[in-house]
Amino acid sequence: MNKFLFTSFAATGILLAQRGGGGGNGTTPLASLKTASVPRPSGLDLYVKDETALVALGKALFWDMQAGSDGRTACASCHFHAGADHRSQNQLAGTAAAPNALLTTSDFPFHQLSNVNDNRSPVVRDARQMAGSAGVISRTFLSLISGLSMEDFTAAVSNTTLAGVQTRRVTARNAPSVINSVFYVRNFWDGRASNLFTGATPFGDSDTSLNAWIFEDGSLQARAVKIQNSSLASQAVGPALNEVEMSYAGRTWSDLGRKLMRLPPLGQQKVAAGDSVLGAMANSNGNGLLSGISYQSLIKAAFLPQYWNSPEGDKNQMELNFALFWGLAIQAYEATLISNDSRFDQFMEGNRTALSALEQQGMRAFQDGNAQCTQCHNGPELSAAAFTNVLRRGLTSTDPDNAGFFRIGSSPIDEDAGLGGKDGFGVQLFLPNRTGAANGTFKAPGLRNVELTGPYFHNGSQATLEQVVDFYGRNGDFPTGGNLGPGIGRIRLSAQDKTSIVAFLKSLTDERVRYQSAPFDHPSLCVSVGHSELSPGVLQTDADQPGLVALDKWSLIPAVGKLGSATPLNTFEELLRTGGTSGQSCPAVQ
Repeated sequence: MNKFLFTSFAATGILLAQRGGGGGNGTTPLASLKTASVPRPSGLDLYVKDETALVALGKALFWDMQAGSDGRTACASCHFHAGADHRSQNQLAGTAAAPNALLTTSDFPFHQLSNVNDNRSPVVRDARQMAGSAGVISRTFLSLISGLSMEDFTAAVSNTTLAGVQTRRVTARNAPSVINSVFYVRNFWDGRASNLFTGATPFGDSDTSLNAWIFEDGSLQARAVKIQNSSLASQAVGPALNEVEMSYAGRTWSDLGRKLMRLPPLGQQKVAAGDSVLGAMANSNGNGLLSGISYQSLIKAAFLPQYWNSPEGDKNQMELNFALFWGLAIQAYEATLISNDSRFDQFMEGNRTALSALEQQGMRAFQDGNAQCTQCHNGPELSAAAFTNVLRRGLTSTDPDNAGFFRIGSSPIDEDAGLGGKDGFGVQLFLPNRTGAANGTFKAPGLRNVELTGPYFHNGSQATLEQVVDFYGRNGDFPTGGNLGPGIGRIRLSAQDKTSIVAFLKSLTDERVRYQSAPFDHPSLCVSVGHSELSPGVLQTDADQPGLVALDKWSLIPAVGKLGSATPLNTFEELLRTGGTSGQSCPAVQ
């Protein structure tokens, strides 16, 4: 069996560390990411036949626009730029957010103070909005349409309209990068993607359904799925049926599986002949993969026969198991997206010329007690929510608790409960169940490639690294009501500290990510970058869709092979400064 970067932990399974909701009783030292073990899912051999084939299936599913109910929305639609979202129009959510607004530099930070160094100074602007990600139009699923990636629907009531014209819905949180996300014990900002994957939902043990169908003893039998160290699989099954992100309301996993197995993989998109995973299968004369390669064949290559070989019809069994296939395959692909060759990593491996004097000064300031940065961003993963920190504390899945979730004062506690909320089955996310103890806490993300992944924080409220460091320098924006975690409130940064820390943060960029070379290469993608307007505030409607629906603008993300692109990715600040994008030709959606 081929192995795809996963290495075993000595611990049998791990959830969370640090009692009391995310504080720092000492921190894990910084190190190169090459020193971090990559968590291996438990019992993967019970399901998977070939892990190389599993990665290929996962990459195809992750980038395939046909997966969205509208036939135009992929997982990658919110994770195409250094693993994160990089759009500036129709990206706002919240009661005060204007549909189809185009963000500019003057909109940031959302909470602006008269004195950038004093969080109690007079407020100049307090925009109660979140920079999220545009998803799909609000609709109710009816059925599949033969031969088409777009699904039949009925109109649904939408709270996202401008003068009666319906716009794409927007998520209430900023899309974090999927790069290096394999190292988190829990995923999503609020940790609802459990370390335990149960086969169909993000919520671990809360989901008691039997989510796998195996052909055994002459019949199909339902079985429980319990795979530890798999929060990426738990996360992957969340957006696909979410009626804001990718799906019309009421669509099922069987519906999605049935649709994709009737369509050619990546049938609307180009795959580079030099793609590091899919290149050998790429159709050089058209879109997608070579004739004869289907999602059925990719599934059969990756998974053991008992999950698809029912004599009653392998397609039907595949449909029943599609959530399991989807979660494990996308996890396998995302587990290859490890950026461990930044100049910081090289410096920590002994190359003392890899960082400039200013960047080294910033690294020292980052670890200094006046900055408190390593309370939340420590270890080789630069996150207290990662496995290294958990292992250091000696906790396993039989002793779960909460690590790496903090209050930093980026929004009022009552605006978003974060880890203090509940999962889809009504179970408290905070472990153990201490009602209210974790309200307003969010996962501390790793910081590699942070230069490229703005806007920042769970609400996308800061546009630049300078704004982020200013935010911490004033100890958050909303300090009252217990809204500050360990270290926040004691931060003291000089102007030189701030300059050097920003320089250090930029040294965390892996040039393979900046230039999209392997493993960060990808198929082409068309992304919606807002809606067309006839005049300011007056939306153009889409004549090809029923009802008053805004016409999308589209931007083409070209296919890139393993050697990467000649053009580097830009930062969010650069995007805002140039006025965003007006859209480019996307033949797949014209």
